[in-house]
Amino acid sequence: MADPKTTTKTDEVNAKHREYLFQACANYYQEPLPLESGKGLRVKDVEGREYLDFFGGILTISIGHCDERVVGPLKAQIDRLGHVSTLYPTLPIVELAETLARITPGDLKKSYFTASGTEADETAVVLAQIFTGSQELIALRHGYSGRSMLAQSLTAHAPWRAVPQQIAGIKHALSPYCYRCPLGLSYPSCEVKCATDIEELIRTTTTGKVAGLLAEPIQGVGGFITPPPEYFPIAVDIVRKYGGVFISDEVQTGFGRTGKMFGIEHWGVKPDVMTMAKGVANGMPLGVTIARPEIADAFQALTISTFGGNPMSAAAANATIGVIETENLAANARVQGERLRAGLEALQRKHPIIGDVRGMGLMQGVEIVANEPKRDRTPNPAAVGRLFEETKRRGLLIGKGGLYGNVLRISPPLTVGEAEVDEALGALDEAFAAVGKGG
Repeated sequence: MADPKTTTKTDEVNAKHREYLFQACANYYQEPLPLESGKGLRVKDVEGREYLDFFGGILTISIGHCDERVVGPLKAQIDRLGHVSTLYPTLPIVELAETLARITPGDLKKSYFTASGTEADETAVVLAQIFTGSQELIALRHGYSGRSMLAQSLTAHAPWRAVPQQIAGIKHALSPYCYRCPLGLSYPSCEVKCATDIEELIRTTTTGKVAGLLAEPIQGVGGFITPPPEYFPIAVDIVRKYGGVFISDEVQTGFGRTGKMFGIEHWGVKPDVMTMAKGVANGMPLGVTIARPEIADAFQALTISTFGGNPMSAAAANATIGVIETENLAANARVQGERLRAGLEALQRKHPIIGDVRGMGLMQGVEIVANEPKRDRTPNPAAVGRLFEETKRRGLLIGKGGLYGNVLRISPPLTVGEAEVDEALGALDEAFAAVGKGG
């Protein structure tokens, strides 16, 4: 008689997760991977196995797991003061606000702090409506803005919408998705019609006046969709022509991720409002909405954020930004991003299921298709599922996204070096070869 299967720590954690958490709280992998600790670019599971983290908690671990340069100030802050709410000024929150006013592009100066990117986007939309006196807002197809009713209405990505659109006045413009152009055109002969179409959208589906445009410089959950250089100058000029402001959603592209401190800087456009979260505090919960002073001051109603900008998160953010600036990690993201991109493009030439490689800096997307040499471009999420199991087996963690779930999202901490990039590329090469052999 065979011995009964030994129950592992992994089994125990996964069983409790299934029993006590929402089913909607989905996990990666056929057997979910309970993580127990992390340091730098590596994490360990509850069995002690080590993994190279090339997803960083969804582009959130900016300078590595449990970095003492953040952990130390955070511990010190916990010993001093943990929570008071936004009803009281604190030294960490004003220091952070001053730093953000210094490092953000254009005339952005005044910040409002919340606990998540969802709340940051909500604040920005309300602010735009108050300032302009208009209610209708433009968002982008394939965009993702969060989990609230407003954020789900802004999101144009059916798998992430739990209920039909609840908020009126939101119009969705075409995504600058060159690999799958919604107009069936090719760049640059297309003349960036996905951007110029925004004027037609405003003139035909709105009152002719809009509160603004909210857009991610690179669409994160959408699969790292990266617009051409002309896109934002054209789109933002149109929106401003019809009375709106431009909200740059930097939740995923901010704080050096793309090779510049903020993603929109690649397009030379200065936002009127900017939202941030994720990488700002290296994993501590923090959302930020920063605006030009005249826009920020238009908000006159009473408001409070109980956890927004709490002393602990603000202290972690001050430390994180300090490391990013001191070590010039945006430049490292550019340099290592170029190495990563070159390696991914080499894999594309070798493995035919790689249809497209795109992104900037350490924000690289790999779109997986059925058979690219035949110009098929049929999304291949099944191959992504197999790739995940193969990369896990080789000790590499990556992310995924895209409307069809067929895009690998690769985004290691900004502290990554050549050796780790090459290690990840090697694991990916082996994983693609294994998937190819399996059909």
